[in-house]
Parts: sequence; structure tokens; C-alpha cells
Amino acid sequence: MTGCISGLNQDSSFTLSEGLQQLKSEHPPLLEKLADLLDLSRKVEEGMEIEENFLKLKELVVEFLAELEPHSEREEGVLFEMMAAYIGREMGPIAVMEYEHDQAKRFIGTFLHNTKDGTGLTAEQMIDNAQLIKNANYTLVSHFSKEESILFPMAENMFSKEEKQELAQRIKLIK
Repeated sequence: MTGCISGLNQDSSFTLSEGLQQLKSEHPPLLEKLADLLDLSRKVEEGMEIEENFLKLKELVVEFLAELEPHSEREEGVLFEMMAAYIGREMGPIAVMEYEHDQAKRFIGTFLHNTKDGTGLTAEQMIDNAQLIKNANYTLVSHFSKEESILFPMAENMFSKEEKQELAQRIKLIK
């Protein structure tokens, strides 16, 4: 089914250019960390060593965000900008991707704001905040899947050879 976007991710001979492949290769380590966050969030919700698991959750959320932010910047500041020149950003895939980035950041940001003092939260507050991280997890897992199956193949077909080289060079500059 080559030639239509829905078939691209099913074509085993389909390969991504260097920059798009780099963005895709950043997903598995982020997904592993998201799985750990989800596991801790569930333990908090279930009341399992709630304070200990919540403190570990907070620590891992900070670490995760430090890895997510440069990845998001490479996508928002480079890939999305380059794609928007072709397909716009007010509606369609870029609008959806940016919305999902904002939504995940809002969940994580609210969690960090609510837990900045570090102590004094009730069990119910810990559970409520753990749910924010679960929501961020679900948003990002779905988001990464959409990027890999729709957005990256779309960009691969859309960009010229020169634009693919520009993408690779520009995303390398973001650390």
C-alpha cells in the first residue's frame, strides 16, 4: 500500500531519513520511563507504600521532563515548523500534535506545581496528582504512536532531500 499515508507504517521497506529517524529513536527510552511512571502512579492509587512511591514518582517525573523537553523542542521548534510551511498549523496534524504536547506538559506541570513543597499532601492529594501523571502517560503514548505512524512518514514524503538534511542538522543543535 505504498502511496497512501495509512500504508506507510506497514511497508517494511519504508525507512526514515536521518532527522526523522533520530526523533523516532528518542521515543523508546521515553516510553520506558513513561511505563515506570505509570507503574508508580498505579501503586500510589492502590495505596501501596503510598508516600514512598509518591516521592519516587515525583523524582522520576522531574527526570522524565528533563529528557522530554529537548525532544519536544526538536519537534516543535524544527519539525513542526518545517511541516507547517506545507500544511499549516491551525488545523490538521500539526495542530493535533501541538495540542497533545501542550496537554501532556499541562498534566506534568500541574503535578510539579502541586508537589513543589514536597511534603504535607494527604493520601487523597497524592492519588489525585498520580492521576495527572497517568493522564500524561496516556496522552504521550498515543501521541508517539501517531507521530511514528502518520506524522513522520508524512514528513518523509513531503520534504525534499535538502529539507531532510536541514532537519537533521537543525535538530542536532538542540541538546
